[in-house]
Amino acid sequence: MDIMNGLLGFGDKLYQAFLVEDRWRLYLDGLGVTLGITLGAICISTVLGMVLCLMKMSRHRILRWPAQAYIDIIRGIPVVVQLLNVTDNKMVVAVIAFGLNSSAYMAEIYRSGINAVDPGQMEAGRSLGLSKVQTMWSVIFPQALKNCLPTYTSEFIVLVKETAVVGYIALTDLTKVYSAIQSKTYDAFGPLFIIAVAYFCITKVLSIVFSKMERRLRESDRR
Repeated sequence: MDIMNGLLGFGDKLYQAFLVEDRWRLYLDGLGVTLGITLGAICISTVLGMVLCLMKMSRHRILRWPAQAYIDIIRGIPVVVQLLNVTDNKMVVAVIAFGLNSSAYMAEIYRSGINAVDPGQMEAGRSLGLSKVQTMWSVIFPQALKNCLPTYTSEFIVLVKETAVVGYIALTDLTKVYSAIQSKTYDAFGPLFIIAVAYFCITKVLSIVFSKMERRLRESDRR
């Protein structure tokens, strides 16, 4: 009986948190904000991270030092502090802040992937008549990307969860929706359970997608 009462109470909390007054629409809006920030930021960090990686690996100090300084500074400042540079368009600020923050980590991910490639691959490419740039693009990068994929996946998943702090600049993401609904229902468990499931589903889908990519890349290596 106690178990049945507990299940009924749990169901009522979910009903109040999700269905009453069409509150599910708030979760969808919050999910859209969370995914929008994440996808925009990952696009920025994927490109900028590669640029920073190549700068840091350059033999020229004029390129290497600024990249190293950028990576050290960005990784040393919490993303919440970077978010506080608010303008009228808070969504743009969030995308740029998370993109710039993630790019510092992406640069190190790419660098570790490139360093994991056998140095003899460069020599082999050059011996075939390819320039250094052609060898990097056609030989080194494809192998490095395979090495980077597991860590890249982890950074993507971490980025999804880090966006939960955008409530500091009054953006209504999933976590902010939880706060709004909790203040209406006076119950924290229902909305908290719902957004926890939402975050889990997002990260699980990403894990499955990237796992399939890894398997296909491994299969291509065996051919």
